[in-house]
Amino acid sequence: MQIQISGHQIEVTQALRDHVQNRLKKLDKYFDNVTSLAVVLSVEKLEQRAEATLAAAGRTLHAEASDGDMYASIDTLLDKLVAQLRKHKEKLTAHHREEGRELRAE
Repeated sequence: MQIQISGHQIEVTQALRDHVQNRLKKLDKYFDNVTSLAVVLSVEKLEQRAEATLAAAGRTLHAEASDGDMYASIDTLLDKLVAQLRKHKEKLTAHHREEGRELRAE
């Protein structure tokens, strides 16, 4: 998975970059086919905002989070992306039993 981190009106320090990479690498645990992830960190007055666009197999997911602390907004962003990935993975999984269909067809 490629992770691209950029900042808008903020300098992305090595500590922020490491935090983002360590937290968002956990997304591979939830879904295998994540190809790329673009994270934009921004500051507007007192609001610290993190947003991410994730490209998975056949789907593009987007999430935003804002908080008074940048680290908290990154953590909230991870929670939102995990929820979206779980929902996407759930849609891809077949929930119907094949045996049940065959028995009803006879």
